[in-house]
Amino acid sequence: MTFTKTTEQSSKYEHLEKMSVTELLTNINNEDKTVPLAVEKALPQIESLVAQIVAKMKLGGRLFYIGAGTSGRLGIVDASECPPTFGVPFDLVNGIIAGGDKAIRRAVENAEDNATQAWIDLQEQNINANDVVIGIAASGTTPYVIGGLQACNENNFITGSISCNAGSPLSQTAQFPIEVIVGPEFVTGSSRMKAGTAQKLVLNMISTATMIQLGKVKGNKMVDMQLSNAKLVDRGVKMIMSEIPVSYEEGSQLLSQFGSVRKAVEYYNTQNQ
Repeated sequence: MTFTKTTEQSSKYEHLEKMSVTELLTNINNEDKTVPLAVEKALPQIESLVAQIVAKMKLGGRLFYIGAGTSGRLGIVDASECPPTFGVPFDLVNGIIAGGDKAIRRAVENAEDNATQAWIDLQEQNINANDVVIGIAASGTTPYVIGGLQACNENNFITGSISCNAGSPLSQTAQFPIEVIVGPEFVTGSSRMKAGTAQKLVLNMISTATMIQLGKVKGNKMVDMQLSNAKLVDRGVKMIMSEIPVSYEEGSQLLSQFGSVRKAVEYYNTQNQ
């Protein structure tokens, strides 16, 4: 199979080292502006995958992201933000990176080239038929990710992918591929730039839309968020005040007693019917 690796094509810009800082920042920004438009074209693909995730999570399933390098780190970032944002268990959304957790901070040599390791890593998480696995790879050619999805397909798991090259091997492997074609990078081949931004936007959409569909947001508020710092406690109290007629002090007491905005408001409403 042949396909065009647009993520590896030469930058539209030459002699970057001769540009002023203003020119560098302006040109990078101009390239970045094109990313949301590329994501927009992939919305139907994203919607299809979200529908699968929601259906499986309603059956008790989990979501796994697998990736290498920047792609793996982005999956970990999105997964790690779900518990504090939506109050879900820490293992509902999981990020797995080639080379293990040490690869989050320092590249592990050849980790992405191991086509069998992702399936081993997933099995260590006791993956089951209700889980969904999304492979993330800007190029769409990473053996670790492709091998992982192939094994998932063979074992009848739902698979999705996020890549930035049309018709890549990864897209051909995933049951629900998402392709965000961002074109050549400002620095040739540096897929942590536009491709990484595109992947982050898609991950935001996937996790946020899924959690809203599962009832983790009320109105437009994170009513199940974990109260892990003073800023979030203050936000929670103000959310309570916007829902029920209580003072800041009363709202603070309710939040302290029940641990979440949702539970505090539900208790108040039950007591004041």
